[in-house]
Amino acid sequence: KQLRAEVHVLTLSATPIPRTLQLALTGVRELSIIASPPVDRLAVRTFVAPHDPLMIREALLRERYRGGQAFYVVPRIEYLAEVKDFLDKHVPEMKVAVAHGQMPPTVIEDIMSAFYDGKYDVLLSTTIVESGLDIPSANTLIVHRADMFGLAQLYQLRGRVGRSKLRAYALFTLPSTHKITAQAERRLKVLQSLDNLGAGFQLASHDLDIRGAGNLLGEEQSGHIKEVGFELYQSMLEEAILSLKAGISEPVADRWSPQITLGMPVLIPEDYVQDLSIRLSLYRRLADLDTDDEIENFGAELRDRFGPLPDEVRYLFQIAAIKSYCRRANIEKVDAGPKGAVITFRDNSFAQPEKLVYFIRQHGKAAKVRPDMKVVFFQEWET
Repeated sequence: KQLRAEVHVLTLSATPIPRTLQLALTGVRELSIIASPPVDRLAVRTFVAPHDPLMIREALLRERYRGGQAFYVVPRIEYLAEVKDFLDKHVPEMKVAVAHGQMPPTVIEDIMSAFYDGKYDVLLSTTIVESGLDIPSANTLIVHRADMFGLAQLYQLRGRVGRSKLRAYALFTLPSTHKITAQAERRLKVLQSLDNLGAGFQLASHDLDIRGAGNLLGEEQSGHIKEVGFELYQSMLEEAILSLKAGISEPVADRWSPQITLGMPVLIPEDYVQDLSIRLSLYRRLADLDTDDEIENFGAELRDRFGPLPDEVRYLFQIAAIKSYCRRANIEKVDAGPKGAVITFRDNSFAQPEKLVYFIRQHGKAAKVRPDMKVVFFQEWET
């Protein structure tokens, strides 16, 4: 921007990280995707498995027998010696070169040149190989402790193999002794499922889903999204962008949500809709419904897709209807129990106060206005 005033912002990234993707999705930037691979390029076959000496030996030897080379990547420098001993013991017939970022640049350069010239069969290294390396003869990648890498990192590493017309293989190994975290498992599942060419965009969407998008309007990688929730942040941002595009500078009235407490389960149970992302999208759609008809149609759609509605879902729909009434009546909060209900008005105001007073009077002793301006209805409900 300082160099040339007339240039718009251009961001290039081989693996679009969640931030830039987020800016495109919200309409701050334009987005174009190049997803067509070069002619004759084959997708990398990806396997995720516990660390197994026999499988690793087989993978490395198979690559050697077809005249190729392999990368063996570890997450930390301290693992290098241990893995080097492992390779010397299990595949003694292969020449192994070791490289990491703390070596002098000239030494790394010599090792890389020797590997490029085919003097070594395996390059054992840290993640220094993840970008900018183009060695067409290297078509097997083994990643040690894959659970310790990030999603974009693993995708970049996988991009180091399969750069010629040969089929390439990537093996992500996990510790066989202890359990990996749920997030690591999710990352590896995503990577295993996206083994087609040009999957970078889908991968970035998953990455965005797993890690969140940081502070979208600043340069920090983590912002206040966790507090307000991604969906709300997203809709607030979308609203702000639309109003800016329309030239409206004052803030629009926010879509507030009434709070209803009944002391009973209202949700979409996991055994009714197994997939988490589908459950979240159903909640999101339900939050946008306003009229009884819309809610009824949505209920019919759910019956079609997932079978008869469990009680919790029926209650959830009734609460969605009550919420839309509350929004119209400016009611911020409803607390109900077996003996009655307390109603709180938003900013303690109601459009027609005289009618409200008349309505409360009609109930006689069954209703009263408390000093804190909340209205209490006394009634015994069986259900």
